[in-house]
Amino acid sequence: MSMLLNQPLKLLCFRRKPGLVRSSPPLSNGFSTSLLQTPPCTIIDADPCGRGLGKLVVNYHNEYHFTDLEKKVAMELVDIPMATIGSSHGWVATLKEDGILRLQDDLNPNASYTEPKRIPLPPLVTLPLCLIAKLKSLPMYRLKITPSGSTSESQTPASTPLVSCFRRNMTCFAYIIGSWDLHTDKHKIPKFQRLRFQNLPKLTKTKGELMDSCYKSEHLVESRTTGETFLVKWYRKAVWRGMSKLKTKALMVFKLDDKGNAVYTQDIGDLCIFLSKSEPFCVPVSSFPGMMLPNHVRLADVGETGFFKLADYSIFAHNTIIGPGYHIPPQNIE
Repeated sequence: MSMLLNQPLKLLCFRRKPGLVRSSPPLSNGFSTSLLQTPPCTIIDADPCGRGLGKLVVNYHNEYHFTDLEKKVAMELVDIPMATIGSSHGWVATLKEDGILRLQDDLNPNASYTEPKRIPLPPLVTLPLCLIAKLKSLPMYRLKITPSGSTSESQTPASTPLVSCFRRNMTCFAYIIGSWDLHTDKHKIPKFQRLRFQNLPKLTKTKGELMDSCYKSEHLVESRTTGETFLVKWYRKAVWRGMSKLKTKALMVFKLDDKGNAVYTQDIGDLCIFLSKSEPFCVPVSSFPGMMLPNHVRLADVGETGFFKLADYSIFAHNTIIGPGYHIPPQNIE
């Protein structure tokens, strides 16, 4: 992959439709539906075509080359990291000088570029003082809200938005995890569960000190195909003095169960996890003909791309000057 990404972009761009697959994710009523889907892909760049627009360039993960699409997007979405603040199910969130948070489908390769969707969200408001006081009482509290969606693999398996909460216990190696459905649980108190980490790998002193010095982020990934839930810890360290780029130094995957056990694992079977600035997700590799790297974690961020091989704890990642750092999950074809 490093050889591929180091090649000149123009030599790797071909006009070709990605292979489509038919997926049958389980539904809440116990039945399944057969949907035509695009393969997962990574946003690579946009080829300027005038008036601040560019034609989107992506890498479908069942192909060995980049694909130059006809879809036009604003160049700032791929060239300026601060232009977007997150992504989920192919939607990106932008926050401009007017202070309005917007959702738009520009970076979704399957969405129409002649009729792009723009959804302005309600204005941001200041939290009540009583709520701020409660949040401050939770050390390192982080709240993540994920929108609904229907892909073959999704962080949010329900049909309604889900809130996932984590906080680091300051006295022991433990987390509290909980969920809250904004529709059905609106007037209920969220139920929290403390995670118990097990089967932790033995680290050398040097490796432990390196991981302690890294910037760490946690990502919850749920598989609709297998019904498994994973917690991924991503360790990165700043590189290149004077620049804010990060380089992956370690990664740990834990399999969660209903009893609060978080068991370290180096085997996720046929699944491949995708971590980026976007919502994390995973897909079964065998569902997409031509796709490789089962039991891997694919990585993408501003300035870095690569993958992590779980079986032997090896990292194949390098810094790059292209790409906004977004993986896009499979999209349904209607």
